[in-house]
Amino acid sequence: MQAKKVVVVGGGAAGLMAAGTAASYGASVTLLEKNARVGRKLMITGKGRCNVCNNCDVQSFINNVPVNGRFLYSAVSRFTPADTMAFFEEQGLALKTERGNRVFPQSDRAVDVVDTMRGFALNNGARLVTATAEALIVEDGEACGVKTNVGDFFADSVIICCGGKSFPLTGSTGDGYALAKQAGHTVTDLKPSLVPLESDDPECKSMQGLSLKNVALKIRDNKSGKILYEDFGEMLFTHFGISGPMVLSASSHLRALSPDQCTAYIDLKPALTDEQLDKRLQREFSENANRDASNSFGKLLPRKLVIPVLKRWGLPFDKKCNAITREERRALCALLKSFSVSLKGFRPIEEAIITSGGVKVSELDPKTMESRLVKGLFFAGEVIDCDAYTGGFNLQIAWSTGRLAGESAV
Repeated sequence: MQAKKVVVVGGGAAGLMAAGTAASYGASVTLLEKNARVGRKLMITGKGRCNVCNNCDVQSFINNVPVNGRFLYSAVSRFTPADTMAFFEEQGLALKTERGNRVFPQSDRAVDVVDTMRGFALNNGARLVTATAEALIVEDGEACGVKTNVGDFFADSVIICCGGKSFPLTGSTGDGYALAKQAGHTVTDLKPSLVPLESDDPECKSMQGLSLKNVALKIRDNKSGKILYEDFGEMLFTHFGISGPMVLSASSHLRALSPDQCTAYIDLKPALTDEQLDKRLQREFSENANRDASNSFGKLLPRKLVIPVLKRWGLPFDKKCNAITREERRALCALLKSFSVSLKGFRPIEEAIITSGGVKVSELDPKTMESRLVKGLFFAGEVIDCDAYTGGFNLQIAWSTGRLAGESAV
């Protein structure tokens, strides 16, 4: 019996998993990747360490996918986070679990994950071709190949794994959406997710490069007063606003963001109650009794934060510490417990870690990842309208849907 032919478009996480899986079932697989090297985006995930997945159960995983999590239930039940970890260990890549159940390679090198996945695909017999997919070949409602800049590739099944529109330098330029539309699929509105947030606050620029650790963050809706997101951890001030792990996570909780809609509040001293902080301030001002207030913050705040805090506090910079009143001290305490940054929007989608939006899930079979519109056409990974919070959940979507599409295509 002749081997089934499968063409996989896109050599990222989902594409490599789909190609390796289909080939392991005996299919003749051609993997089309327009970059000279596969896994370009994998190389930069997790700050170059690659957060492979999250060490959690299926329900916890679904709870961390705010956009169409239920659609993924079959795929993730078939190939769970535990299966992902076992898969990589079997391929010879040692893993470790860190804070928040985030799983990384023990080597802390994303290149090792890329090499493992490339080896998985090639060792199972997949053929890698450097080519740019230009159009699907569809006949009588069935996918039967892909037109590329180096010729046509015919197949019994086609799997589209082109990623989203974020980080276009890695090859994610939205090609998969064009192919999906050509096949008659609906592509939902594309928005950035896991992306830094912009602010008009000039103090952000003055604090550019300042990284805060062990602070608490809240994002509040200015109209309703509702807290949309809160977290504890790390963040960063930039020339355009705020970034860092907590801020990226916050962005995926904000479905839309217009100027004056939301404000970020930073608790700079979350380990101290108001009363404890007030006592700490009394001690600092007592020890610096005859000094200017502006010179008494050395032990209290990072250098770049001192001027912005003093400006907002509103006291003359040369006011002596022994002249600070109880009310002024309490005003400072409130400021340190709730330092505000007004938000105006998201950074461009090109700077987002992932794209929110994609091929409409109601047009796909969740049990196979096959198109309900075109027979033999499958989708996997970020091109589908599913996205998750930060912590390894988005890569799990790629592994699970890629695995399922690879199996189903054969």
